[in-house]
Amino acid sequence: MTLNPNHIAPRSRKVRVLATLGPASNTLEMITTLFQAGADAFRVNMSHGDQQSKIAVIQAIRSMEERFKRPTTILADLQGPKLRVGKFDGGRVTLEHGSTFVLDHDPTPGNASRVRLPHKEIFAAIEPGARLLLDDGKLVLRVTEHDADRIVTTVEVGGPLSDNKGLNVPDVVIPMAALTEKDRSDLAFAIDQGVDWIALSFVQRPEDLWEARKLIGGKAALLAKIEKPAAIERLEEIVEACDGVMVARGDLGVELPPQSVPPLQKRIVETARRMGRPVVVATQMLESMIQSPSPTRAEVSDVATAIYDGADAIMLSAESAAGQWPVESVAMMNAIGDAVERDPMHGDRIHFTVTRPDPTTADALAEAAKNIADTVSASAIICFTMSGSTARRIARERPAVPILVLTPSTDTARRLGLLWGTHNVNTRDVESFEEMVAKAKRIALRQGIAKAGDRVIVMAGVPFRTPGSTNVLHVVQIVGDELKDYRAPGAQ
Repeated sequence: MTLNPNHIAPRSRKVRVLATLGPASNTLEMITTLFQAGADAFRVNMSHGDQQSKIAVIQAIRSMEERFKRPTTILADLQGPKLRVGKFDGGRVTLEHGSTFVLDHDPTPGNASRVRLPHKEIFAAIEPGARLLLDDGKLVLRVTEHDADRIVTTVEVGGPLSDNKGLNVPDVVIPMAALTEKDRSDLAFAIDQGVDWIALSFVQRPEDLWEARKLIGGKAALLAKIEKPAAIERLEEIVEACDGVMVARGDLGVELPPQSVPPLQKRIVETARRMGRPVVVATQMLESMIQSPSPTRAEVSDVATAIYDGADAIMLSAESAAGQWPVESVAMMNAIGDAVERDPMHGDRIHFTVTRPDPTTADALAEAAKNIADTVSASAIICFTMSGSTARRIARERPAVPILVLTPSTDTARRLGLLWGTHNVNTRDVESFEEMVAKAKRIALRQGIAKAGDRVIVMAGVPFRTPGSTNVLHVVQIVGDELKDYRAPGAQ
């Protein structure tokens, strides 16, 4: 057997690392280095830069993917409907505590008593007593009265305010379309470029996902970012309507008291896990590493908590996109994941969340595979899948062993890159039970997932090539000579 000089062994950890790309990391050389340091998937933030600049980034990821023969996940994160105030005379004012401040439709540059708010939807939905948060929550206004043209507020927390600062409205649901014109353009571009996931920002209700789902047309998976308090009220419906979720702690922490975010993070992770959707924990995970080569101990503990809770992926934002230490940030995420998962208590803690199987054959077999792997000390669970549903069912059980996913679909192999514990291989489909077993053993050996003498569990559906037909669970032992004299006809 000839070894691929670019082969990288499967990750020893099961939690995935999602790295955001940006000015500090968007070259082929840096993307390759980040992958080698531990990045499993890459986030392309559509809020910054133009579409043309993203083409080279996406092509670089695919070039790196081809070099290492490792299906690699690309997530395009849409900006969403950003709310902003208008401009000020002189570009900046200071709002005083207790003063009256008015938001209106007048395009004239604002001052310390008023400014334009170019979002008619807010005027229609706002209510007396509601809060308006400015500049990531640094300033707080309380609505005292309003009509179709003016919102009168009292400044509860004052401070400096400059042109076009962001506005958050945490206390009411704003009837805004989840997709702006920019988002629709960016979504079409991302699909055309072949990205694997589309992340939708500021989701408030399941209906927000419908248009995006229709525009995606099955060409990518849909991830809902939970960053609005309104989304918590309909969390299960939102999780049901998407393919994955993100705990976007940035805006969630602006619109809610900071102490509310940790229990909500646990609730979102638990809900997603129970419903079998991959869940990403994001924002400020290693924030100090934007400027420092090492994180604070509190940040390390924060990342570890997400891993103990059983999150599928942990995400770096500015740390890898624009920070001074992008490679070190990824390497630190990788190291934390390895350390936490070596903890003997890790297995017990991730099973605090009870994931009861649905009354289906596939779910029953996924649960059985986990239990059998424990009983016979199997080295891996190997699943053949077309759509990825079998892999998602197995991953929901959080087995103690790696999940080797074999699929003839490149799209499926890439999309599963956010899924806990999976090592995904794009391979030709099988025609018979005997071919299935032989291929599973060969690829487990070739990928370093198992060795001679190991038992592995194989799951598939018969008849083959029928999505959603998982009905076979087979325990086999690897002899060790399965690769002897074998010559693959073009593919694994």
